[in-house]
Amino acid sequence: MGSLSGKVAIVTGAGSVGPGWGNGKATAVLLAREGAAVFLLDIVADAVRETAQIIHDEGGACETAVVDMLAAPEVEGAVQACLDRFGRLDILVNNVGGSHPGSAVDMDEAVWDRQIDFNLKTAFLGCKYALPPMLAQRSGAIVNLSSVAGMRILTGRSHIAYTASKAGIIAFSKSVALTHAKDGIRCNTVVPGLMHTPLVEARLLKQLGANDAAALVESRNAQVPMGRMGDAWDIAHAIRYLVSDEARYVTATEIVVDGGLTSAGPG
Repeated sequence: MGSLSGKVAIVTGAGSVGPGWGNGKATAVLLAREGAAVFLLDIVADAVRETAQIIHDEGGACETAVVDMLAAPEVEGAVQACLDRFGRLDILVNNVGGSHPGSAVDMDEAVWDRQIDFNLKTAFLGCKYALPPMLAQRSGAIVNLSSVAGMRILTGRSHIAYTASKAGIIAFSKSVALTHAKDGIRCNTVVPGLMHTPLVEARLLKQLGANDAAALVESRNAQVPMGRMGDAWDIAHAIRYLVSDEARYVTATEIVVDGGLTSAGPG
């Protein structure tokens, strides 16, 4: 696969919620290793600094900004800061999101609104401000992160807002892709399945009311036909392909990275 030398990428959610490799952190480091200059965005200053330190230690080029991806002026300012620093923008990876359990009956309206915004509006604002410079140079590649929850409804545990918003990401990506198909801009979706990232121990364990991380990991591994969860590097390499010149004829579609989960029948 060809180098990304000369390309400039924005990766949102580029930090990690705990020790190890989250999807955004791994993606940012991989793109930098492939030669891209990477502008790292995250709402947590220490997390994004840690990713930047890895890239700098490996001789890569990056800058950081602490940004709330739900605040339009901050997103617009971050895109402009990237342009001011690197002179162009070739790649956008929209990686901000998260889940909260609840059904249509028991989910609080404020939680619904927050989930829809956190998973869908963040991608909208990223595209809103990244697309104009891409249109001006008539080239660009966008990857939005969805989830198998937006494709396969599991029984026993409802995440109604997460499911709706992650299904919406897939439709949103297709709409962006088809709107700009003749403008030299591609837009695709990566759909993670059950992944073992720091979110499992940092957030999911608490949401499930579990007190045994090893048992939770074992349970999640057992749900996957391949017998194990994926990790952040599986997601990063899928994104790496979609933003590369080798994917020049790939747009308005999804790469599902789930170890066969969505093809395995009812959950």
